Amino acid sequence: MAEIQFARGVKEPTIPDVKVTRSKTGNSGTATFYFADPEILSGESNEEITGMYLIDDEGEIVSREVKGKFINGEARAIEAVLVMKSVDEFERFVRFMNKFAEQNGLDKS
Repeated sequence: MAEIQFARGVKEPTIPDVKVTRSKTGNSGTATFYFADPEILSGESNEEITGMYLIDDEGEIVSREVKGKFINGEARAIEAVLVMKSVDEFERFVRFMNKFAEQNGLDKS
């Protein structure tokens, strides 16, 4: 199991675009997630966004840096940034993303 949530207990089915950067030393990095038209922003959802939670069998990775993107005054996307401050955090993120990709059929060449 590997899933992304914006409100605890509510799985976000939208697959994000993810851009990852890593410092030259490898000691830190960032991952920027972009969700176009996520379900949590749909009219059917009344959940409050409290952060981005990457949840798998190892536990969870949390980011509070979550921003809504507006088009013509309407919330249409979410951008979330995860900052990794150590090699261990970066490796943990990679393990999550590998599980998430496999689970969502994104690991096929």
